[in-house]
Amino acid sequence: MNFLASARELAGENVINVKSLLPSNSCSMPDKSISASQLKVVHRHGQCSSLPSQKKLSHVEILRQDQHRVDYIHHRAGNSTARLNPITSSLFAGVPVESGIPLNSYNYIVTIGLGNPIEYFSVLLDTGGILTWIQCVPSDNCYSQKDPIYDPTKSSSFIKIPCKSNYCTDLIQFGCSSIDTCLYEANYADGSYTKGSFIQDTLTFSSDTILNFHYGCGHNNSGSFGQVDGLLGLGRGPVSFISQTAQFYNKVFSYCLPSGTNKIGYLLLGCSIPGVMYTPMLTNPNLPSLYFLNLIAISVQGTRLNLSPTIFTGPGTLLDSGAVISRLPPTAYFALRDTFRKYMTNYTMAPPFEFLDTCYDFTNFENIYLPQIDLIFDGDVTVTLDSTGIIFASSISQMCFAFAQNDDDSKVVVIGNAQQRRNNIVIDEQNFQIGFGSHGCS
Repeated sequence: MNFLASARELAGENVINVKSLLPSNSCSMPDKSISASQLKVVHRHGQCSSLPSQKKLSHVEILRQDQHRVDYIHHRAGNSTARLNPITSSLFAGVPVESGIPLNSYNYIVTIGLGNPIEYFSVLLDTGGILTWIQCVPSDNCYSQKDPIYDPTKSSSFIKIPCKSNYCTDLIQFGCSSIDTCLYEANYADGSYTKGSFIQDTLTFSSDTILNFHYGCGHNNSGSFGQVDGLLGLGRGPVSFISQTAQFYNKVFSYCLPSGTNKIGYLLLGCSIPGVMYTPMLTNPNLPSLYFLNLIAISVQGTRLNLSPTIFTGPGTLLDSGAVISRLPPTAYFALRDTFRKYMTNYTMAPPFEFLDTCYDFTNFENIYLPQIDLIFDGDVTVTLDSTGIIFASSISQMCFAFAQNDDDSKVVVIGNAQQRRNNIVIDEQNFQIGFGSHGCS
C-alpha cells in the first residue's frame, strides 16, 4: 500500500479492494466454529446455500422486490390493522388476506430438525414473522422444495392440537377441522400463502432438542419460496419461536449476516455476545411483531450530520433483516448522500441504478477509499458499517451508495440487511433491548 493509501486509512477511510465487493464463485467457510444452540446463516441464492441451483435474481429484481417490501412496511406502519377473525369457512377457500410482509424479499436460510427420528429442513430466517411452518403431507398443493416433504405421522412425538387450545387461538388466522383439530393460514403481501394443520412435534436446533414445539404443517402452499422447506418465525408474539422457547433461551437470540452471498453468518440462541452495546427495544403498535429502536444520528468520518434530533425518532426506526437497502427520511438522506459524494470526488460517477441515485464507475481502480459511516442509536450505541453496507455493487462499472430516501420525513426509517452485515446483533426481548457489536462474522 502506498503512502497516500496509508494516510487515508489512518484518517479513518476504508481501503477496499474493488473485487471484494463483487460476487465470488466459491463459498468461504466461517472463521468461527458453530457451537451448540448456533446455526449457520447463508444467503439462499448464494454459493454456500444447500438449495438446488436456481435462477438468481438480477440486481434490478432484488431492488424492485426490496421497494415492494418497504412500501408494504410503510403501509402497515401507518394503518392500524385489527386482529383477523377466525377462519369460519373451509381453510382452503376464500380470498387470502394480507397478513405478512412480502415473502420473496427474505434472503437468509438456516437448517432445523423436526420429529423423532429427526428430519432436517432448510427454512427462511424471518425476524419479523411469528409463525414457523414447513410443507407437509398430505400435500394437496405444494411447491417444489429441496428436501422430501415432511410426514409428521412418522414421528413418535407428533401430536395434533385441538382447535379450542390456547395455542390455536393465539394464531392470527385459525380455524377448526371436521375432527376439531387446529388449522392455520398465513398470507403474504406478494401473494404467497401457506395453509394447513397446526401441530406439536419435537424441534432440533443445532444440538438442542426442544419438546412440544408448535408449528404449521402446510398442506396447501404457493408462492415465492424458492425451494426452501418453510420458514422460522423469530418475531414477537405468543406462537413465535422466541416465545415458545423462552424457558430455554430467555427470549434472547443473536445473529450476524454475512458480508456476501459466498460467506457464512450465524444464528445463536440463549446468550449475548461479548462487547455488545445495548439500545432500548421499542414497539410499533401497528407492527407489533417487528423490532423497533431509536436511530438518533449518523456520522461520516467521525462527524455527525447536522440534523434535527427528531428527524429519526419522529417516524421511528425498524431493524429489518428482510429489506436490503436502508431507507432514510429525505432530509437525512440528502445530507448523508451529499457528504458521501464529497469524499468520492476522485471517482467518475455512473448513471443511477433503479432508486439508487449515487453510483460510480470503478473499472480502472484496484482499490477505492470509502469514508467511515456510523449509525448511532439511543444510548450512543455506534454501529460502524461494513463496506458492503456502504456500496451496493451491481457491476464494477456501476457501484452505488447503499442508502435510499423515503417518500417523506414522516415514513418509518428502515435499517436493511446491507447495513447490518458483519455486525453481531443481539435481540433481547426479555429485557427489551437490542445490542450491536463489531466483527461478528465474515
